[in-house]
Amino acid sequence: MTKLDNLIAELCPDGVEYKPLGEIATEMYRGSGIKRDEVTETGSPCVRYGEIYTSYGVWFDTCLSRTKVGKKTFTHGDILFAITGESIEDIAKSCAYIGHDTCYAGGDIVVMKHKQNPKYLAYTLSTYEAQAQKSKGKIKSKVVHSSIPALKEIIVPLPPLPIQEEIVRILDNFTELTAELTTELTARKKQYEYYQNELLTFGDDVDYKELNEVCDYVDYRGKTPKKTDNGVFLITAKNIRKGFIDYETSKEYIAAEDYDEVMRRGKPLIGDILVTTEAPCGHVAQLERDDIALAQRVIKYRGRADVINNAYLKHILLASEFQTKLLRAATGGTVKGIKGSKLHKLTIPIPPLEVQTRIVEILDRFDTLTTDITNGLPAEITARQKQYEYYRDKLLSFPAKQQSPS
Repeated sequence: MTKLDNLIAELCPDGVEYKPLGEIATEMYRGSGIKRDEVTETGSPCVRYGEIYTSYGVWFDTCLSRTKVGKKTFTHGDILFAITGESIEDIAKSCAYIGHDTCYAGGDIVVMKHKQNPKYLAYTLSTYEAQAQKSKGKIKSKVVHSSIPALKEIIVPLPPLPIQEEIVRILDNFTELTAELTTELTARKKQYEYYQNELLTFGDDVDYKELNEVCDYVDYRGKTPKKTDNGVFLITAKNIRKGFIDYETSKEYIAAEDYDEVMRRGKPLIGDILVTTEAPCGHVAQLERDDIALAQRVIKYRGRADVINNAYLKHILLASEFQTKLLRAATGGTVKGIKGSKLHKLTIPIPPLEVQTRIVEILDRFDTLTTDITNGLPAEITARQKQYEYYRDKLLSFPAKQQSPS
């Protein structure tokens, strides 16, 4: 038997108690709003709710931001929940703070104080079962909300502290392995970005042209047919990453008989370039299959063969110069968007075709290593992540202790 098995047999032979967070928490309260322009280089450490989704994992020990105007604080061991988000599936993402500073919590964050192992609670709250409880009853819209009463109803297993500590030790080993791979991937991405910027920075001898001058394009605006359980795969903005298409994140389909109507203005071909106009804005990928349909908020570009190489078009649209232009032209606050009419007018450098080909050959080698979800480092990280999630959910699933009859 493993150490964990022995602890369970010794400390909870009759099963583990499951309790709602409302009983586990010693205190639960909302943070206070910290505006973007109130984040400063100096001041006290702080967390804004969006950072919980984008910048922090299951636990963290250092805040990325600082401010001089915070009001509500959190300290070592507290659990933070982001109660506003863009997705039902991710709403109320949580993390544990294991640093030792007193920090400020921004608006739309709920702070939970408790007397348990903070990493244990954070791991437990990241399981599929806990996330299903966080998502229950939420309404799908651009902005999804949760609340303190809803969080208090989430039920989690609560074994004795020695068991919590052993589970944390096991799961920390998994996350450390993934972190090492992620560090290597980050280094490779920086190397790729260096060469990308070097190769895609041009002098005055190269002409800049608007996208609509060098590409044919289709903006799939209008009503999308009713979704079905199977049929033609529908690529939405959610599927398009920076450099590749993720077919696993979102799986939506339309009926085959509706396909021609949706694609009446231009069916996609292998090699076409896709750009998202909202949620997220400015993601770019190249099609490697044509048995799909395209949804709203996705614009399809096809370079004119005598002027521009489609693969070069993908790389130039991903480069920092173009991305900066795009974000400057975008509008909106939390959810940014850009109109197709503005996007088509943005300019890109057009070197000779032979130069474009040489640039593509070099960048594609880096691109495969850093973004290829089948063969590159992301594939290995994905495999490790799936392994971690499997063992996490298995470790955190206990027989429930039967309540004694009153």
